[in-house]
Amino acid sequence: MKEKILNQCQNYVDQRLQRIQNTIANIQESLTSETKSSAGDKHETGRAMLQLEREKAGKQLAEVQKLQEILAKINSSPSEHIHLGSLVITSQGDYFISISVGKLSIENRSYFAIAANSPIGKLLLGKTTGDRFSFNGNEIVIKQVF
Repeated sequence: MKEKILNQCQNYVDQRLQRIQNTIANIQESLTSETKSSAGDKHETGRAMLQLEREKAGKQLAEVQKLQEILAKINSSPSEHIHLGSLVITSQGDYFISISVGKLSIENRSYFAIAANSPIGKLLLGKTTGDRFSFNGNEIVIKQVF
């Protein structure tokens, strides 16, 4: 099951990467055509706006690359203690410690892909089966760790 969830996380990152690369290519194409077409203040404003969009896309690309690095570090071998790559079954939901993707549905069951540095991820790290913790006023019991 962990492999299926990890694959969905990888697909999420791949799709995001593809969208950003398409955006960058479109901005580059627009910059090229902007250079060929107009002159004057309108031209400079258009180029400045495109440059800002390109910088924004560059930052998004860097974020996606960080997500790829996190996914590459995932150790899917079983462990008693929760770590990056653990699948955690709790009384309140099932969590995969990886990257923040949100709710994933696999084989008619919901899992939440969460980052280790998210509020609930921080509470889960290092815990083991049977441990309890409180989150948003709810007492949560860790049923199983894979």
